[in-house]
Amino acid sequence: MSLAEAGRFPTQVEAELAKHQLQHAGIPSFTFDEGLNSVFGGGGLAWVRLMVAPEELEAAVAVLTKDGEAG
Repeated sequence: MSLAEAGRFPTQVEAELAKHQLQHAGIPSFTFDEGLNSVFGGGGLAWVRLMVAPEELEAAVAVLTKDGEAG
């Protein structure tokens, strides 16, 4: 299964909030690199990526940018 990046977030908390927005909109998503983000203290050295299926990308970006969440 290939995935597309819907957004990048400086902290795991922000990525999880965005993931919940997508879940509420019925769009499954996955976070990547959250382990690296916490290793570096979440200071933006390793951004957390929010990934969706390619066919869901346009809808996911619309949901996230509607509320100013996409990084």
